[in-house]
Amino acid sequence: MMSLSGMPSASTMFQAYASLSTSITLLKTVLNQLLPQQLQLYIITKIRSYFRPNSSDVTLVIEERDGMGLNEVYTAAEIYLSARISPEFQRFKISKRPKDENMNVKFGNCGKITDSFEEIELIWKFVREAKKMISSFRDDDDGDFSEIRYFELSFSKEHKDRILNCYIPLVLNKAKAMCDEKKIVKLHSLASGNCYSSITWDTVNLEHPSTFETIALEPALKKTIIEDLDRFLKRKEFYRRVGKAWKRGYLLYGPPGTGKSSLIAAVANYLKFDIYDLEFSNIRRDADLRRLLLSTKNRSILVIEDIDCSVTMTERTENRTNHSANGRSRDPEVTLGGLLNFIDGLWSSCGDERIIIFTTNHKEKLDPALLRPGRMDMHIHLSYLTSESFKVLATNYLEIDDPLHRGFKEVQELIEGAQVTPAEVAEQLMKSEDPDICIEGLVKFLKRKRISNNEEMEKQEDANNISNGVTNNEVKRIKALSMI
Repeated sequence: MMSLSGMPSASTMFQAYASLSTSITLLKTVLNQLLPQQLQLYIITKIRSYFRPNSSDVTLVIEERDGMGLNEVYTAAEIYLSARISPEFQRFKISKRPKDENMNVKFGNCGKITDSFEEIELIWKFVREAKKMISSFRDDDDGDFSEIRYFELSFSKEHKDRILNCYIPLVLNKAKAMCDEKKIVKLHSLASGNCYSSITWDTVNLEHPSTFETIALEPALKKTIIEDLDRFLKRKEFYRRVGKAWKRGYLLYGPPGTGKSSLIAAVANYLKFDIYDLEFSNIRRDADLRRLLLSTKNRSILVIEDIDCSVTMTERTENRTNHSANGRSRDPEVTLGGLLNFIDGLWSSCGDERIIIFTTNHKEKLDPALLRPGRMDMHIHLSYLTSESFKVLATNYLEIDDPLHRGFKEVQELIEGAQVTPAEVAEQLMKSEDPDICIEGLVKFLKRKRISNNEEMEKQEDANNISNGVTNNEVKRIKALSMI
């Protein structure tokens, strides 16, 4: 039915719209079933390019990752643009950590920043997208989603060569200078909810105050570590000449409380290297180890604490294959072979100036293959406190550097046989604001510690004698004779 004006009625238009929508939905369903997803994307891209008007501008896409590795241009752009928030910028993120002097301003999703270079106008655009990742290890159709981040840099097409050859190198150099000017050491840990296809890190400022001046180490050992680090930094060409990856492995071992974590912080603060804290409990497969290595930056420290008990690793000789409920094969968990390849295999060469630090309380439990040079190049034994290293703690906690201070000499004599850790002594030195009270309390603590250690040694000696067939009466008689 037509209206008086010759226009179709509302009901007729609604029926036509409903019919068209149904047809489009049906066509879309048929295409999805018949055409592969990649072919659909190709067709859509061609259609868009056909109807897109010719433009005098060109756009460079700078993605966060280049394959499996990081894109240095993206990182440099992020640093460079952080100081160029323009007035027309409409969406940004603002934050301030407790110890930050100034607020941190970053661009939000689809934020635009205008820049200029030799009178060339450039427009930066920051984009974040969620991309569905297809996993062969899942039975459902939901899949996992990974965040894709990239910059778009747009400018006039005629200036393409100038931008590529001059402006981009300028961004790289300025970003490096900004980092060198105020280097803040970062502590990275694996973000929760990591999936097989995505490795992301949560990051905070490393605010640990430990330095080589404040840690309680033997002066000779401290000097050896510093000299080794300095030598490592200067040998870039040497490593390249001999055909070795520019990395260094350290094993810190010793009883709990002897300062392994403090030494790691001191190394990071000395070198101004970021720390990546690797938790094996968050790693499912050997492939994840490779992704982790590629997602870390150069000039960084990768820390694997308690290597002897952080994960139960499959032996190199085993060839286990796990199966899911539907019978699909899955990669085995982290294997010792995968860890070895991660440390000094082909994948370890994907990066420069990297330090790998392992810690353990029980060196004897480690596989010998881990201990050889090239994997753990330098073994650093952090033992009980000595009289020399006690001087550092006394200076730090009590501001005492006078060896003639009351009780100071007695403490040094007791420490030598007490088998006490720096953490235990530090706890005693924090119990009062009065240095004399702290020293007095420490003397009592050390005396109790020595008595306890002697009793433990006697019990162990008795147990050894009994296990060797010596009776209790014979043990008592031997002790009595030894006291005559």
